[in-house]
Amino acid sequence: MAEVDDSKPDEPTGSAFLFPVESGHIMMFARALGDDSPVYRDDSDELTRRRGGITAPPTFVAGAAQFDPDWPYRPRPGVPWHGSGAGPGTAPPSSGAGTSMQAEQHYQYHLPVRPGDVLRVERSAGRTWEKDSKRAGRLKFFEEITRFVNQRGELAVTARRVRVITEHPVEN
Repeated sequence: MAEVDDSKPDEPTGSAFLFPVESGHIMMFARALGDDSPVYRDDSDELTRRRGGITAPPTFVAGAAQFDPDWPYRPRPGVPWHGSGAGPGTAPPSSGAGTSMQAEQHYQYHLPVRPGDVLRVERSAGRTWEKDSKRAGRLKFFEEITRFVNQRGELAVTARRVRVITEHPVEN
């Protein structure tokens, strides 16, 4: 693996935005996951009370993308949609002749995320590296660090995403 670390780890990759956390969003997110735990919806439940109140499910902060005015994968009327790459969307220009995809996602929790929180979402570039693939040519990896800071200035969650761009599409 050839290490190419030409990024500045704390350099912002986009403007920060706010992600308001609402109890209805938490409940619907948990239901979409098939998790009917009362800790995601019922203030009067004993376990919820012991945990200090309703908390968001572990991957809930992924929903912050819907509040990002610059998120390229959200459909917008009159704007070409990049989509998932498997459906009606088109490949983003940054993928060149290859394919762009998410390779990893990691979350580190510092504080519970609760209804009423307003999280400031800040993204910065992480490491970059490359390696060769027999099927897809040169693979370029890009790490992005996202910090979710609550309205009290406390770091609640740190997310680390790794994106990979292939040199060319993999032939079946």
